[in-house]
Amino acid sequence: MTADAAGAAEEAGRFHTLLTAFEGQPAATAGRGKDLVNEPMIRHWCEAMGDAHPAYTGPDAIAPPTMLQAWTMGGLSGHSDRSSAYDELLALLDSAGFTSVVATDCEQEYHRPLRPGDAVTFDAVIESVSPRKTTKLGTGHFVTTRMDVHAGGERAGTHRFRILKYAPAARPPARERKPNLQRPRPVVNRDNEGFWAGVRDHKLLIQRCTACAALRFPWLPGCNACASPDWDTVEACGAGTVFSYVVMHHPPFPAFTAHEHSAAEGAPYAVALVELAEGVRMVSNITGVPYDKVRIGLPVHLEFLRVDDGLELPVFRGSEG
Repeated sequence: MTADAAGAAEEAGRFHTLLTAFEGQPAATAGRGKDLVNEPMIRHWCEAMGDAHPAYTGPDAIAPPTMLQAWTMGGLSGHSDRSSAYDELLALLDSAGFTSVVATDCEQEYHRPLRPGDAVTFDAVIESVSPRKTTKLGTGHFVTTRMDVHAGGERAGTHRFRILKYAPAARPPARERKPNLQRPRPVVNRDNEGFWAGVRDHKLLIQRCTACAALRFPWLPGCNACASPDWDTVEACGAGTVFSYVVMHHPPFPAFTAHEHSAAEGAPYAVALVELAEGVRMVSNITGVPYDKVRIGLPVHLEFLRVDDGLELPVFRGSEG
């Protein structure tokens, strides 16, 4: 390591020490949801998500668990109970040149269902600030806040929200940029890692609830039919039909090679919602058939497409015959 690099690393360490002083400080204290949990908001949410589960309607209705954050949001006017520590942390990052921000991910844990009439309260804390990280967007720090949500004196859930405060990376002129020849990578997390492990073994695995035997896809942490968290898997036989499809038109992208879709690189290609023989549906590419020959009801069969050294994907091959 050169003297300049060592000095930069030491300075980054000192700055991170300043940032970690904010860990454990409140981001919001004794916050209150602006509205009681209510049926109209539940209805709007379910309509937007296309979720017609009967648990969200009727006299014993509960709110969809994924609405947890919705009941705590401050809207355009914000919350008066927000602490100064979070603003001070962001100001410190801004002063060091990390002026851009992007939300990266969130995690939720559910402890008890929320029901119409519940008054939601919450406390939020700055849980962690990462050391300096370099990403494709630029160099910066990940900031994670944890919000504990309560109703009726009981914890209803926990919401973790993570942002990246960063200094944008310098971009070379367009004529000097090298094309990205690697396909975008799927996001693998604790809820779907079993699916991708199956793909590596050339198996298309479907979750099956061990309480009610309902099959579900995509993978979820709990059953959307009976809410049981217990499950196992069944392997799809590979047969299916095109339930619906769209034709993608976009400028040529080198990572999507010609052999996947058609004889002309950059030509349109079909992305389909495939109904598997087992009854669940999944989105994937259609291979073996020109995009203008794909149709609803087209029989397709599973195959695994190696797109580069580090990525293999399940796709479905159709036949014009």
